[in-house]
Amino acid sequence: MTIIFLLIGISLLVALFFLAAFLWSVRSGQYDDTYTPSVRMLFDEEEPPLG
Repeated sequence: MTIIFLLIGISLLVALFFLAAFLWSVRSGQYDDTYTPSVRMLFDEEEPPLG
């Protein structure tokens, strides 16, 4: 029975860690621009090398 309490405690710590990492990434602006990265490769105007 004590192993269940130990596993629940560990899982709560892991969940809190991932929640903190997610909140940190949202506050640092990681998800501000979700449109530009998906279309950036469509507007790449790099010329192929001649040769």
